[in-house]
Amino acid sequence: MTEPKPIAPGTRIGHVHLKVADLERALGFYCGVLGFALTQRYGSDAAFVAAGGYHHHIGLNTWQSRGGPPPAPGTTGLFHLAIVYPSRAALADALRRLIAADIPLEGASDHGVSEALYLSDPDGNGVELYWDKPEAEWPREADGKLRMVTRRLDLQGLLAA
Repeated sequence: MTEPKPIAPGTRIGHVHLKVADLERALGFYCGVLGFALTQRYGSDAAFVAAGGYHHHIGLNTWQSRGGPPPAPGTTGLFHLAIVYPSRAALADALRRLIAADIPLEGASDHGVSEALYLSDPDGNGVELYWDKPEAEWPREADGKLRMVTRRLDLQGLLAA
């Protein structure tokens, strides 16, 4: 069997589109707490939000989910969406926003390659907020292969960034 041709190196995930129960509540979290900008609305049913002037990083809609319950544990679906911050200081700002909004963390990890905060949005969707460490700092095995880890993240150290 021949090896499949690799995907183009410039390929990236463009956006995530979430089903939410309450659009205004979701906008309050993604825009009001995390700081994304509302780029477009489709009436009272859907909206797009983004950072840095992009057209949309996250779509939110109530087309099939208005008033619905969070995803049930033990079922398939989205584990979490991950939002990459450009620096450790930017991730620290995100942590300050969560603290100010009284949004609890479900986890905080140093993965060697990145530092990450884990939480849920108001609809129970998992959210990871993280920044990538410089590639030169990534932990490697003796043969050069990547060696990701999961260690407790020093939140006070992060806040001091």
